Amino acid sequence: MRIMQLIPHRFPMLLIDRVIDIVAGESCTGIKNVTINEHFFAGHFPTRPVMPGVMIVEAMAQTPLPWSPFAGREAEGKLSIS
Repeated sequence: MRIMQLIPHRFPMLLIDRVIDIVAGESCTGIKNVTINEHFFAGHFPTRPVMPGVMIVEAMAQTPLPWSPFAGREAEGKLSIS
């Protein structure tokens, strides 16, 4: 998918790897491949690593962005803040 061409997020804040399902105007299902090497696991929590809730919410917010009205060829290279 062209996610990196459609949204401005980059490592380490790009939190979606692919979108597997889209129901226009209704829902989107995305995947983030998480490994123990993720930067946030080093301190959250070292002995029992947990993906911080704020990162999960950010990933959920990024998932529909490439298919929002603010995305697409006409929006490539631009930053939208809503």
